[in-house]
Amino acid sequence: MNLDRASTSNILTDLRTLTETIGVRLAGSAQEKEAVDFLCERFRQNGAQVAVEGFPTAVRDVTSETLEIELGGRWQLFPASLFSSVPGTAGQTLEAPLVFFAGPVDYQRQDLSWLRGKAVVHLGCHIESRADYRRLIEADPAFLLFVDIRYPGVIPLADGMFPAYTRAIGAKPTVNVAYMDAWRWQQEGATRARLRVEGGMRPGQAANVIAELPGAGPGAETIYVGAHHDTQADTPGADDNGSGTVILLETARLLAARPRRRTIRLIAFGAEEQLSVGSASYIRRHRAEVERDACFMLNFDSCGAALGWYEINGNGPAAMFELMRTAFRKHDREVKITQDLVPYTDQFPFLVCGVPGLWVSRRCCTAGRFWHHRRDDDLRHLDPAELALQAELAAGVLDNLANTPEMPFDRTLPAAQKADALTMWNDLYGGFTP
Repeated sequence: MNLDRASTSNILTDLRTLTETIGVRLAGSAQEKEAVDFLCERFRQNGAQVAVEGFPTAVRDVTSETLEIELGGRWQLFPASLFSSVPGTAGQTLEAPLVFFAGPVDYQRQDLSWLRGKAVVHLGCHIESRADYRRLIEADPAFLLFVDIRYPGVIPLADGMFPAYTRAIGAKPTVNVAYMDAWRWQQEGATRARLRVEGGMRPGQAANVIAELPGAGPGAETIYVGAHHDTQADTPGADDNGSGTVILLETARLLAARPRRRTIRLIAFGAEEQLSVGSASYIRRHRAEVERDACFMLNFDSCGAALGWYEINGNGPAAMFELMRTAFRKHDREVKITQDLVPYTDQFPFLVCGVPGLWVSRRCCTAGRFWHHRRDDDLRHLDPAELALQAELAAGVLDNLANTPEMPFDRTLPAAQKADALTMWNDLYGGFTP
């Protein structure tokens, strides 16, 4: 019995529900709950057994953001987006002298006291060192204006600080600003900044949606497939990550009626945009089972670009990569493969448990996707036919892996890579008991 073809009609309908009917799906919000309910219904319709696991998260609850910059003796308004996992200004207006801090090099400075009381324009929106973050917070800036230096655009991107960092070290009001706005401030000699943010973060609950296709073999191993259903602030998240979510739904439909030795577990993770909080929660809750039974993790995230190329980032044996390269070639596609450790996707917590895994994405520029974390991450940029191709590809790979007598690759990971992953896990995520 051959696998059915993927349905572009199903994919487009599901995408429209997620991105247009529901829209922005912030972790812990009412819209995320609506998305969870929708996914449960669709997974059941597609033949899977469904469970929902809630977990605590911080909910971004912002009612207004006002940023003013003094240029040529006149205050001017600029757009900004409050980071997740940081405080607002409690409705107060903070004012401070403005300074520029080049993140890629200025952490080499021995003394950061010059940042005290300043509005710091921080070039680079990711701080991947707890020691650097601690030094920045201990320098006691008034507030932080982060610039995503990967995307020299005119729209501020949404982003967040690592929850493990802010819990352990604290945080300052932090907003993202547009790259070209920061460029203008430098060129025109900006002197001061004012920031007022109503709202901030509050405790709440997000959820993982777990769709099970049980295996019939004794002591069945488990193959995991993942994507995240939440979004960043103010974005409908068509590509990031409605694209991966609808691939999960369609893959479940293609595989539900097939016989299986191994269990296939498809998970739509919540709170990925706060640094894979949902997948980390799943691993902490199911660590023993994952370490015992999991043999592979396939993750889809930001993979619908109408123009671009496929890229796989992963960690595991060479045979795993060749299996995927062969699968793409069967669909007349080539793929770029990288093996760097990337802690920002939902397969990373599985890697820490020794599970080989891959992240499939589709890029349209060397920095990734030009609509990344923006309000215009909508259906205009996506090709449902490419998403259908990936669902068929995933179903073919998973069907083979679920039924082969022996997995074609083992769980061998280079010792140095596994050690580096554990270091990242402890530093960025706070470890197994944060």
